Amino acid sequence: MKKVLGALLLGATIVSAFIAYSMYTNHSAKQTAAIEQKQAAKKAEKRTEKKKKPVLKVEDLTYQLKDSRTGQVMKEFKPVHYKDKDVYDQEIKQLASELAKGIDTPMQNIKMDANGSLTGGSKQIILKEAELVKNLQNLNTKQLDVKVPIYETAPNVTAASAKGIADVSLASYSTRFRPSDTSRNRNVQLSAEAINNVVLGPGDSFSYNQTVGERTAERGYQPAPEIINKQLVMGIGGGICQTSSTLFNAIDGAGLQVTARSHHSKHVGYVPAGRDATVSWGGPDFKFTNNKDYPVIIKAYANVNTGVLTVDVRTSQHAI
Repeated sequence: MKKVLGALLLGATIVSAFIAYSMYTNHSAKQTAAIEQKQAAKKAEKRTEKKKKPVLKVEDLTYQLKDSRTGQVMKEFKPVHYKDKDVYDQEIKQLASELAKGIDTPMQNIKMDANGSLTGGSKQIILKEAELVKNLQNLNTKQLDVKVPIYETAPNVTAASAKGIADVSLASYSTRFRPSDTSRNRNVQLSAEAINNVVLGPGDSFSYNQTVGERTAERGYQPAPEIINKQLVMGIGGGICQTSSTLFNAIDGAGLQVTARSHHSKHVGYVPAGRDATVSWGGPDFKFTNNKDYPVIIKAYANVNTGVLTVDVRTSQHAI
């Protein structure tokens, strides 16, 4: 009897244990399934959110073009044609050109007065268009500020470096004109006065049009013959090309670097063929740079009585 009861008790214990184990297993499986289900739901939610989140594109953004000197915003720019390379390149080159027109300022050269003191002068300001175009070609969605590269260069002359600057002639050149042609001679005289005593330090640039300025009746310039399209016509300031051509021959003889020069459409009589430098306001200009490691001064004088125009490029004795 005891054996039977023991067997029954053992069986009951085994059954109870099995039932308990089954219940535990089922509960754990349900918990695991619930956890996995939640994780799957979260992943699905993230995938959905990722799909819904818009992808940023350069052409959809607005960029701020900032002055490299001050950090100030110069213009807001939306690159709507960014994907169309040809159209976009043309657009940003035009943009760079327009911005440069409002920024670029030629150097105003320093002059020496009658007392030997330096006067005037202002820095050159240049917007590097090619550099800005490159910046606009390499836009991204993380950086919305675009540097507008603007550089300033002040005249490289000091009172100390200009001491004794007129002592030695590097090169001189003279041309002749008719003393009787009073209107033309007045133009030659005014333009010579404008370039007289200009001082250029090492690396300084010179623009004839910028230095002489616009030739107008209000500034004293007279009507005189000038060459346009191989024809002699009357124009305000006729004759100033003799000054620019004389200046070219002097600075060329001094070994300074010519950066811009144009020829007349027909031969002029005051310099040999090919040795002229035509200029016009808003048109051709004569430009050069002082490529020496010392400053130079331009001396120019038109003697209306003898009909001789002379340009002399000079420097100090200790500089050479």
